[in-house]
Amino acid sequence: MVRGICRIWGWALAVLLALMAFATPAQAANCYVATSQGTTGPTDWNSYCWLDFTAYNDTTARSAGGQAFTFTLADGTTVTMTMKVTTPAALIASTSPSWTGGAVGNTAFLGIGGRPILYQSAAGTTTVTFSNITLTPPSGGSVTAYMMVAGDAESTNDGESLQFQTNGAAWQLLDTVGPISGSTYPTTTGVGTTTFTETGVAGTVGAYIVGSSTPTTLTTTMVGGGLQGSMFAIRFASISLTNKITGARANAADQFKFDVAATGSGTVLSTGSSSGTGLGPFAAASLSTAASFPLTLQQSMATGSVDTLSHYQASLTCTNGSTGSTTVLPSNVLTSSYNFGALKFGDQIACTFTDTPFPHLTLQKALAAAGRQFATDQFTMKIDQGATNVATTTTTGTGTTVTSGATPQVQVSAATAYKFSEAASGTTVLGQYTATMACTNANASSGTTLPTLPGGSITPQIGDVVTCTITNTAKGANASLTIAKTSALVSDPVNGATNPLAIPGAIVRYTFTVTNTGPTVVDSNSVLLIDTLPSAITIGTAATPVFTQGTPTSALTFTASTDLKYSNSSTKPTTFAGCTYTPVATYDPAVKFVCLNPKGTMAGSTGTPPGFTISLQTKLN
Repeated sequence: MVRGICRIWGWALAVLLALMAFATPAQAANCYVATSQGTTGPTDWNSYCWLDFTAYNDTTARSAGGQAFTFTLADGTTVTMTMKVTTPAALIASTSPSWTGGAVGNTAFLGIGGRPILYQSAAGTTTVTFSNITLTPPSGGSVTAYMMVAGDAESTNDGESLQFQTNGAAWQLLDTVGPISGSTYPTTTGVGTTTFTETGVAGTVGAYIVGSSTPTTLTTTMVGGGLQGSMFAIRFASISLTNKITGARANAADQFKFDVAATGSGTVLSTGSSSGTGLGPFAAASLSTAASFPLTLQQSMATGSVDTLSHYQASLTCTNGSTGSTTVLPSNVLTSSYNFGALKFGDQIACTFTDTPFPHLTLQKALAAAGRQFATDQFTMKIDQGATNVATTTTTGTGTTVTSGATPQVQVSAATAYKFSEAASGTTVLGQYTATMACTNANASSGTTLPTLPGGSITPQIGDVVTCTITNTAKGANASLTIAKTSALVSDPVNGATNPLAIPGAIVRYTFTVTNTGPTVVDSNSVLLIDTLPSAITIGTAATPVFTQGTPTSALTFTASTDLKYSNSSTKPTTFAGCTYTPVATYDPAVKFVCLNPKGTMAGSTGTPPGFTISLQTKLN
């Protein structure tokens, strides 16, 4: 045929150059992925790595032992095989496309590098056998599967044919490559069997790409009326792994390392890491592999992190860009290590670990610019869950300096209420301060309600990283009296003073304790206590008051005859002068109010409040 004859003459010089170039055989080779899909290529076109036969030596391949090839693939997998050729005419290695009318290289799998086509130099029948095909993965160990791909690299028409035989799994049709014009294709038989055949038809025709899993021997028989060509690829599967962080890190220094590893050996095949302060997704760890073997996806905390993985809930979700794949994909699986199993060839899997911090809480202390009311005042910060304290700290420092002012950050449970509060440490009096509280959540997208006052509670959700600050402002130079009232049984009519009971007729001694927690002295003679007697209590001439100075001393004096008075009024007196009633009995039921007015100027506090006590004897009705 004219087309075939033209191609025979067109290749004559190429055959001569090829024979000269390969006078010394080269045994190592590579493979190339197309640079673009083309108009009729499959969506997973970039998962095919076409074997480069630039090192082909026709003389060696026709010898009894054939030509040994070693292909080192991009993923580090080593492919070894022996090629034996039987044909009267020389076979050459050609670039793609093989000619302007060929489908592969013109409408699909464009830009394949090297010389991927085994091309006839003359019409006739050529048989090429690849034997002892072995794949060794970069991780070591055994290969569970791989896929060899065979393709029509020319145009099967005008009585031509092309046949592929495998001792591996039955041939799968991977792609129907469109012709450069029209819609004519060769006829085919054998999809789903170990022998696939294309039979040529007249016209400009398309081509077919088929694949067989895990063969150790492949044979192609090319029958060219003009010329025929075949090409072979290792089909890859790819997987990528990244991570992203929900809301915020538990600690700003936390970073994550994520790996694609060989399950059997534990060898890390690809790795990546989060970085900076962003939430990701981060640059992925990617693996494209020709040898199918079990993989594990795993993550850990990167060097320099403060927290461990236990501070985060990790979930894994994967998608596959290869439609129709039966590879099982995890979806929101809660794990930081996942045995993915072996990929299927053509898989384009993208996986993401999503790391969400469990709720974390911190409570810290701040002082207004004026600092402490008294230089040694200290504060205890507390986070409580019910009656259980989960985090606490007591401040140190003096003046405006706050040391140990923050509780340890504590990991807590979601949907559980926690209370933020403070307590005075030592002689500190919280009444000498006004207190406010402000809270922030590092998880800006959270809808959790934050407390606004000291003593407030929060019910955090997963992802919340909350810090609350209680700020104390000293009230400054003022006097501030605190009054406490306590009681103690003295005796009862039945038991006397031995284990007395609170029964009618029992004698009870009431004690008033007064302290000045402020730094300023009180006005002279201005300390006034007017106590309302409960209806169950009577008092009278048996009151026998006892005045006791505190430590430090209050600097006040108390004279019972002038500084203790009573009132039988129906309303509470507002001044000491308004207390005018004189009891007429040991225990006088007419007394409604007891009035106490010690004399002098009460001392101010220097850190330990000065004070005094006055006790009075009463009787239970």
